[in-house]
Amino acid sequence: MTRSPILRFALVATTVAALTGVALVARQAQPTGAALANAANKFLATLTPEQKKKAAFGFDSPQREAWFFTPQQDKEKQFTRKGVRLEELNAEQRAAAIDLLKAGLSAKGFTQATTIMSLENILAELEGTKGAMTRNPNWYFVSIFGEPSNTGPWGWRFEGHHMSVNCTLDKGEVVSATPVVFGSNPADVRDGPQKGLRPLPETEDAAKELINSLDADQSKVARQEKQFPEIQEGKPNSGAGSPVGIPAAKLTDSQKVILNKLIEGYANRLPADLAKAELQRVKEAGPDKVFFGYCIEESKKGKPYSYRVQGPTFVIEFLNVQADSAGNPANHIHSAWRRLTGDFVVKQ
Repeated sequence: MTRSPILRFALVATTVAALTGVALVARQAQPTGAALANAANKFLATLTPEQKKKAAFGFDSPQREAWFFTPQQDKEKQFTRKGVRLEELNAEQRAAAIDLLKAGLSAKGFTQATTIMSLENILAELEGTKGAMTRNPNWYFVSIFGEPSNTGPWGWRFEGHHMSVNCTLDKGEVVSATPVVFGSNPADVRDGPQKGLRPLPETEDAAKELINSLDADQSKVARQEKQFPEIQEGKPNSGAGSPVGIPAAKLTDSQKVILNKLIEGYANRLPADLAKAELQRVKEAGPDKVFFGYCIEESKKGKPYSYRVQGPTFVIEFLNVQADSAGNPANHIHSAWRRLTGDFVVKQ
């Protein structure tokens, strides 16, 4: 298979992710809100007038809440997602777009994001031209809402298949860094040169450890009869409803440590200052009020499972119930971190 511009970009992006950890840590001396405003303005300044029409929306535009992590393609397999896509950007513009994504994620989160993008190449090879969807690692889109500044409200989004990173800011502060949705197909690469790659191990390892640690009485409370529903995209609220499962107050101290590790794995997709703020909200709302519920279908191939972690301020949603594009059952992850008070809300 020849190395196309699409593949070259995915490989370069992944390499860059591996090399930028030190720079991202150093950047934390600057608050994330200011870093994002600078990165967004630099990105907008690189665009042509026609590109800017695609990328820039009013802060009150309905598009700000029209977020999706699914492919968003029509019957002809053409994209319907809004924003300016990486494919139509030159090298300078694309670098500025990637810099914006870097500013909104931790080093780990950025590496995961670029890895998710590169998986489109694997899907393209597995599915071929007869696949139901176009697979293109350059079909990731950037949108800016309002005017990036340190004085008023604005927001931005970077999204495509299996990824939607959203952020709302006001007066230089990040007031909402959700929803953050990462998916992975395959969850575990089982063949080819990237065999063994697991883009999102923190979503599975701690959860399975916690499930396996539950005794019979705890499992009876935590285990649900049906899989949790799919993540609700395109809406400003998760629709999670009342929490289900076992409250952290009924866990042992060692189990609470595992649960905290799971929560931190999601929060730590964000820059250090934002992750710290999210985890502080969890603590202030009462860590014993966090619920963990799960469902696993042990009789089915691959043992598909889902779980939900929900506290007074947040909800984590996870599903691994679909086969991957090679047909391996339960090897296709969707995972999300959301605010229960509502995503995109300026006043929290």
